[in-house]
Amino acid sequence: MFYVQRDQYNALVRVEAQAFAESTGTLPADHQDIQAWFATDVIDNSLKQLQQSDSEMIRVLDDLIQVLTAKGVIRITDLPPAAQVKVMERTQARTALGGLSELINDDESGLI
Repeated sequence: MFYVQRDQYNALVRVEAQAFAESTGTLPADHQDIQAWFATDVIDNSLKQLQQSDSEMIRVLDDLIQVLTAKGVIRITDLPPAAQVKVMERTQARTALGGLSELINDDESGLI
């Protein structure tokens, strides 16, 4: 059983396992509103996790492209023109920051 608070439109705004002063009712765990509430919570958490890892994955892909081009596996010209521009911009930005390496916190010891 969950204690719930609904707004003026009957939408859930809070769900708790323990009673709370603002609760406006209770619902069983298998109620569709409870199921939807927790499904949305799982989706939101997953989206947040993906967003947080995006910048880390960009760095991995950036490093991977650098390694593959350095080893001659691919050439920058093998990429679509828009990707070439983005890779070159990132390469230039990283090169410009190379002199400031002490200011950038990069605790990764290896490529991947």
